[in-house]
Amino acid sequence: MKWLCVIWTKKIGCHLWALSTMIPKKVKIFPYPYIIEHRMLSSYKSKNNIKDSYRLLKLQVGCSLDDVRNSFRNLAKQYHPDSGSITADSAMFMQIEAAYRTVLSDVAKKMKSSENEDEEETKFKSKAPQHRQYLSFEGVGFGTPSQRERQYKQFRVDRAAEQVMEYQKQKLESQYAMDAMIAKDIRQSKKIKITQAIDRLVEDLIQESMAKGDFDNLSGKGKPLQKFSYCPHIDPMTHNLNRILIDNGYQPEWILMQKEIRETIEELRRNIVASRNKLGEPMTPCRQKQWSQICEQLIEDIKKLNKRINDFNLIVPILNRQMVHFNADKEIARAQAAYEILMEKTKTTDVDTKENEQEKVKIFRLKCSFLKWINLMLK
Repeated sequence: MKWLCVIWTKKIGCHLWALSTMIPKKVKIFPYPYIIEHRMLSSYKSKNNIKDSYRLLKLQVGCSLDDVRNSFRNLAKQYHPDSGSITADSAMFMQIEAAYRTVLSDVAKKMKSSENEDEEETKFKSKAPQHRQYLSFEGVGFGTPSQRERQYKQFRVDRAAEQVMEYQKQKLESQYAMDAMIAKDIRQSKKIKITQAIDRLVEDLIQESMAKGDFDNLSGKGKPLQKFSYCPHIDPMTHNLNRILIDNGYQPEWILMQKEIRETIEELRRNIVASRNKLGEPMTPCRQKQWSQICEQLIEDIKKLNKRINDFNLIVPILNRQMVHFNADKEIARAQAAYEILMEKTKTTDVDTKENEQEKVKIFRLKCSFLKWINLMLK
């Protein structure tokens, strides 16, 4: 007989001290009861213990591994002794760690069991026996064998009709493509014939004019062509052609559009200044209404002009030649300022004319008085 006594004491964690207790000799004795801290030697855990572990981790049964890890991480930040938080507690952290390991093993077991069930189900499905009649008729139809045979015949008829329709469709498409290619070749041949006919006609006209002597009176007859200025950035032929176009008054589209935009904005500015001068002062309600209508019309015209500027910016070849949009409010304020300047000028001119008239009147009066005095002296 041997004696073994286990005494549980709290001294820097949980330790076990072995003493003797009475155990029968036939019973096999463990060399040392390896129970470390709060971890039990047996792997059995009761349902209540698992539920308490879920409750301690604030989780529900059926949660995922990520949820378990996230919950343990958040609770460790609160209760770990080295976290430095107010709620740090070593005993509570030990309970949380035990609950974490319990829940983790429970979730792993459930996942493994579900995987085993899926594998068994797939094996069962792959090995499921099939009746011989469902292996015939290409698996088409349902019901009795005679019904399935009739359904299979109808299926073959429909499939044949679809194949015929598909063949006819492909045949028509190929025929249409061939006709299109033939028509394209015909058009190209006609173009070639037309260009050749035009070339022959031009050549005939040139020869006829030379025979008549129409080219004898040309200023540069018998002299070499005048060399144009050389530009190293482009091809000489392109440069010479551009020079010829410029000399004959040709202008690119973006230059004409730029000129049109500038003329349009100048015309709009003149019209709004003239309308403001026509209304004059003071601005009565009726005149104010007319001025509002004029401003609305100007806003619409400016919108159209800005669209034109967008088109110009797309075709202009030089980036620094692009134009910005015009602002209708600024144009109205500009017209108002021009009107005020004009009114000031008219006032100054009126004052000057009045002063000149007064001076003329004074001079006239002096002349009259001088003549009267001379007449009196002669009498």
